Amino acid sequence: MKVGLFFGSFNPVHNGHLMIANYMLEFSDLEKIMFIVSPQNPFKNKKSLLPDYHRLRLINQAIEYHNKYIASDIEFKMPRPSYTIDTLAYLSERYPQKNFVLIMGSDNLYSFKKWKNWEIILQNYELYVYPRPGYKDAELKTHNKIKFIDAPLIEVSSSMIRKAIKEKKDVRFFMPEKSYLYMREMHFYEK
Repeated sequence: MKVGLFFGSFNPVHNGHLMIANYMLEFSDLEKIMFIVSPQNPFKNKKSLLPDYHRLRLINQAIEYHNKYIASDIEFKMPRPSYTIDTLAYLSERYPQKNFVLIMGSDNLYSFKKWKNWEIILQNYELYVYPRPGYKDAELKTHNKIKFIDAPLIEVSSSMIRKAIKEKKDVRFFMPEKSYLYMREMHFYEK
């Protein structure tokens, strides 16, 4: 079974994340998508990050009726900051019958050579790359383990949603309904 691993802080999850996951599932050879909620990305500031369990709950609410999507808290139990290579090694050892593929935006491909053990990742795993605004070409674009997926360009971002909420704007149609309602009930990102 080919499983796409969609890593992210999902702070918060939004419809763009789900659109990309849906596109990958329907227009590639992936059979399932696992949303890996990252406790701390080594390249991001943790200041505006919701606690892990809230972000996991937002994802679970967003995908609760989709049996081909899985929310994972695997990195919650791992050392921090979390590194993709460590998570891949753990998953591959635990589920040797599954073929794991990294799903990433083209913006991440630009910094990929800064990732811990990026060469080992490319030796052992495929990368399915979707387009992100402002990122067209990358140094690794011709690598045989990297496949560019012609997904729609999604310009929604978690940072845009957080900023809009702080400015008291209504962003209900940018997020899955249950996730949005939980976020509003908990008053996330309002200050």
